[in-house]
Amino acid sequence: MSDDIKKDAQARMAKSVEALKGELSRIRTGRAHTGLLDHLTVEYYGTRTPIGKIASVTVGDARTLVVTPWEKGMVAAIERAILESGLGFNPVTTGMVIRIPMPPLTEERRRELSKVARSEGENGKIAVRNIRRDTNNHLKDQLKKKVLSEDEEKRLQDGVQKITDQFIAEIDKLVAAKERDILEI
Repeated sequence: MSDDIKKDAQARMAKSVEALKGELSRIRTGRAHTGLLDHLTVEYYGTRTPIGKIASVTVGDARTLVVTPWEKGMVAAIERAILESGLGFNPVTTGMVIRIPMPPLTEERRRELSKVARSEGENGKIAVRNIRRDTNNHLKDQLKKKVLSEDEEKRLQDGVQKITDQFIAEIDKLVAAKERDILEI
């Protein structure tokens, strides 16, 4: 049972790190990647639908995304969604193909994005620490109910702290890599 508590905490912390990876992938660098449009939705027959479900999104070259809708009528709606997304893209439409050139990032914008990456990293650390706190509270409850001995509770808390330290270090590595990516010209 005690190992289940640690495994549960570890699984929840891993999910927090995966969520952070998703958030960091949305932060735009100077390079084009299809993940930049993953969160955009388009009105499609009365339903908000992700762009990836109604069009093919590919990387044309290092600085261009290419969106090819599967229906001709969706071109204008996709173009409008990209313009209204707040990502700063200016799509260029030629027939059934929408090309999205990646504008170069200014030094000021790079610094802002770096701060955003650090902020997301801090949010990830907070989530991991909250999981540690919840797990330790659960261990204390188990101790009060006399399910665990004091020594066993202390050993488990030390194990949870080691797991927490590992995930915090992983978050620091992810954020540092993203910052290098953003600040690279």
